[in-house]
Amino acid sequence: MAESNKDIKIIAGAGADDNSIALKDALLSHLRSLNIEVEDLGNSSYYSIAGEVGRRVSQSLSSSSPEVRGLVACGTGVGVSIFANKFPGVFATTCLTPSEAVNARSINNSNVLAVSGYYTSAETAIEIVDAWLSSPFKSPCPASDNKAWPEEVENFLDKSLVEMPEVGKGGAVSKCVICCLVKNRVLEPVDLIPGGSMKIVKESPTSAFVRFTAGSVEPAHHHTFAHDLVVIEGKKSVWNVTKDERYDLSTGDYLSIPGGDVHRVKYHEETEFFVKWDGQFDIFFNEDLDAANHAIEAANHA
Repeated sequence: MAESNKDIKIIAGAGADDNSIALKDALLSHLRSLNIEVEDLGNSSYYSIAGEVGRRVSQSLSSSSPEVRGLVACGTGVGVSIFANKFPGVFATTCLTPSEAVNARSINNSNVLAVSGYYTSAETAIEIVDAWLSSPFKSPCPASDNKAWPEEVENFLDKSLVEMPEVGKGGAVSKCVICCLVKNRVLEPVDLIPGGSMKIVKESPTSAFVRFTAGSVEPAHHHTFAHDLVVIEGKKSVWNVTKDERYDLSTGDYLSIPGGDVHRVKYHEETEFFVKWDGQFDIFFNEDLDAANHAIEAANHA
């Protein structure tokens, strides 16, 4: 394969169905055989896992090395592409054939590949991912009759890289819908964690608006069910202790935490966020507040 030794990293995840998981695992095994760096985020609801892959690819765009791309799988390959595409600079495409993968790279500069666990065999999926990896932007492709693009088309494609990220900015909706929902809601204090308050809007699966004052700390804890959150306003750091990862979040950022993963949180300023669990809310603490503060201080000085 032309670009098998390229300085590239693939971040992958699959929806929680057997077909998607098996296809993702087969593709990751193939990628590792090509000595391509792979990070497997696991399997979850298709929207959660695709959102996490999209977020990670989007965050990587400011760094040139290694190039980070995403690989997502669900039943049709369509759902994961929708949610991966919600992040700036992500161009996720669902490809069912190698030709579609070549077109997606040549025309759209696709940096996230979505595949179908229902309609694509492992053998075909390997051909698709190889085509996607080895096809540069603006390369000859089936859409160009496998010939070089004319100069005017190349100029258009170059221009598209600048214009595509601007689509959707400054739209007709002047205010965040979630912000409008939270306005005037009364949040009740969270007795278990000082500085926190919460308003549950749905019991099961549980969703809630949450606010923490600046300087508040959530000691390491875990929940039975995975949860997704969007920061409405503010700034916080989340340490996923289970995975030894840190996420620094601010207004508009999204994060998904798998069920059972132990995590610790520090709020740098007053912060509001919307959170949805995949089931009913529960919480199990793994440390006390003093231990949490010591751990955060140690992490910040590491």
